[in-house]
Amino acid sequence: MDINPSERLSYKLMTEQDAPLLFELDQDVKVMRYINGGKKSTMDDIKHRFIPRLNSFSNHQQGWGLWQVNVTQTNQFIGWILVRPMSFFSDSPELDNLELGWRFKQDSWRQGYATEAAVTVKQALIQSGFTGKFSAIADPDNVGSINIMKKIGMQFIEKTLHKDPLGDSIVVYYQCDS
Repeated sequence: MDINPSERLSYKLMTEQDAPLLFELDQDVKVMRYINGGKKSTMDDIKHRFIPRLNSFSNHQQGWGLWQVNVTQTNQFIGWILVRPMSFFSDSPELDNLELGWRFKQDSWRQGYATEAAVTVKQALIQSGFTGKFSAIADPDNVGSINIMKKIGMQFIEKTLHKDPLGDSIVVYYQCDS
């Protein structure tokens, strides 16, 4: 699956060759605040934890992976959109419930880029034949991400414990139909 450019943005499925971009994005403590309390990723973290996880769920045909987001006019990398089955790292991944997530550079915040990218990726998945649900999770204090969830049509489901091999956390869970 490919994603056509939106009004201001272009998209490309990320691979391990994009490790420098992933590293660059994770060097801002404000970007990482609701991910891990503001801890910057090391290149070792990217290569030995992040990339293996990315490789485990990436599937170009299904549209799963991290979609690199670039400003079309300048080709500047500003962040990514995640697509993978909910509960992917469990014994029962939900293939009919795709998790959408995002991480963007701070200088691109409050410009509508994350919402534009999430809507575009969601629409591309629907156009490719996906008919299930879309879900997203966030730290309960991450008002920015919660606002994006609402803007793309998701409704609050619950506040819950999210289990992940890298660590469990309390999150808000939002969802919508495709």
